[in-house]
Amino acid sequence: MPTPKICAFAGSTRQDSLNKKLIKIVGQGAKAAGAQVTYVDLRDLPMPLYDGDLEKAQGLPDNAKKFKQLLIAHQGFLISAPEYNSGISGVLKNAIDWASRKETPDEPDGQCFKNKVAGLTSASPGGLGGLRGLVQVRAILENIGVLVIPTQMAVPKAHEAFGPDGNLKDTKQQKAVENVGALVAQLLVKLNP
Repeated sequence: MPTPKICAFAGSTRQDSLNKKLIKIVGQGAKAAGAQVTYVDLRDLPMPLYDGDLEKAQGLPDNAKKFKQLLIAHQGFLISAPEYNSGISGVLKNAIDWASRKETPDEPDGQCFKNKVAGLTSASPGGLGGLRGLVQVRAILENIGVLVIPTQMAVPKAHEAFGPDGNLKDTKQQKAVENVGALVAQLLVKLNP
């Protein structure tokens, strides 16, 4: 069985992002299940707002190409998505929009998304943990060909949830978050024997 390759990232660029902390825990679960996990920080890949005129004049920005190649090189994704005003963060939506664009006319549609498997988590200081935003992230990904596993995890009151070691204080929450990563890894093994 080949080792599943999973790209893990948060839909936030803030240095001390709760979702960046959470994605590390999700990745631990995938690694424990035998996957190779590559962490990507969208802060390191700044992209302009998607603009069709810019794309027509200059093609995809270099960082959009780099992000797209990372997605192509992996069979699955782990995404920890913050909720902004009850929805998806602009940073995450913009990265998805750029990566979904063709670099050449003969490139297959949605090359970096079709037939990939994703697991979703969210962390928020609010009482719902970012669940409302995950609804939109799931809909967007499924619409572009990603198989999003049904199990997801949202951590409410996340500003109080992490211990100094970066893990969640609540061991049940910790295991549930790790399980999202493990389930993606296990499904990839079954799909790619």
